[in-house]
Amino acid sequence: MAAAAAVRPLVTVQPLDGDMATDAAATVPLPDVLKAPIRPDVVRFVHANLSKNSRQPYAVSKRAGHQTSAESWGTGRAVSRIPRVPGGGTHRAGQGAFGNMCRGGRMFAPTKIWRRWHRRVNISMRRYAVSSALAATAVPSIVLARGHRIESVPEIPLVVSDSAEGVEKTAAAIKVLKQIGAFPDVEKSKDSQKIRPGKGKMRNRRYVTRKGPLIVYGTEGSKIVKAFRNIPGIDIANVERLNLLKLAPGGHIGRFIIWTKSAFEKLDHVFGTFDKPSEFKKGFLLPRAKMLNPDLSRIINSDEVQSVVRPIKKDAKRRHIKKNPLKNLYTLLKLNPYAKTARRMSLLAEAQRVKAKKEKLDKKRTNLSKNRDKTWILEEAAAIKAAGRAWYRTMISDSDYAQFDNFSKWLGVSQ
Repeated sequence: MAAAAAVRPLVTVQPLDGDMATDAAATVPLPDVLKAPIRPDVVRFVHANLSKNSRQPYAVSKRAGHQTSAESWGTGRAVSRIPRVPGGGTHRAGQGAFGNMCRGGRMFAPTKIWRRWHRRVNISMRRYAVSSALAATAVPSIVLARGHRIESVPEIPLVVSDSAEGVEKTAAAIKVLKQIGAFPDVEKSKDSQKIRPGKGKMRNRRYVTRKGPLIVYGTEGSKIVKAFRNIPGIDIANVERLNLLKLAPGGHIGRFIIWTKSAFEKLDHVFGTFDKPSEFKKGFLLPRAKMLNPDLSRIINSDEVQSVVRPIKKDAKRRHIKKNPLKNLYTLLKLNPYAKTARRMSLLAEAQRVKAKKEKLDKKRTNLSKNRDKTWILEEAAAIKAAGRAWYRTMISDSDYAQFDNFSKWLGVSQ
């Protein structure tokens, strides 16, 4: 015990009324199973599959929806070709039958009792899930996050003396719970009882209650079972038969567990340690975490790691992206500082050219608007008309072909 306590943290055993007084409180080393890696994904998967093994097969009647001699009326009667109930004189006559879309017809894909109701889960995965669920019960933050009232509990994991296994009456059990500070969680379960919504009320599951503490005892045939079994929300389990459905109800890890001293000491024998295999589970070794110390920055900066790693390369040459001087101005200026002056001169010349052109156009437009009065317009029109008449006379004189005989004959003019 002393050797184990030197390398593993100790858990205080909470004394109860009537225990023999000792000089120092008894302590027990923390079992290795409570330091196993916590895997909520494995717990959820195993819980979902194991919870299916308590289902009962159900199915609709084989003859449901087919207990009529319906036949289709065929085509030509302006109704669908669904089979119809024969006869007359009632509402039922002529109604559609058999189809899953019909009132009183069969359902689509009727349920059968040979459906695969149960699931098999690998035994190694089941043991891994139980180990993870137990490890989560030793973390107070996870237990609080699950909704348990453990504010007045002296320590997590909570271990009580073996005198609790001798409790026979429920009143004495409640007194034990109050003494160790676990009764607020029991009251939470009692106050949470309510009527289930839905049709479950008619199926022998009318009330639902939140889960309270789980009592784990170590002595077979202990009287503790009868003392605690009538308290709402409390479950009782033997340490040799721990069930994942009780350790993680609903697949949620972190249930509040109250251990007796004998049960807590048996955990190393039931699940084994990281060094020796279990005595109860053949070929089972506790799963190890990928990293024993999750503080990665502390590992990297430790003296052991820094003493063997290579020093930082401070003179490392870094390659730069080559940039095109025809597209990148800063790269062009590095190669040709005069490029800046040349570009400025070209921009100024372009601006000056645009300005001169604008002034020239404005000047022409201004003179034209000033001289364009009514008299000038009439004179210009008369000049254009006179030029047209002169051009017409010139054309007539140039096309005088009277001197040619053929032309005179063609015109019908006699000489």
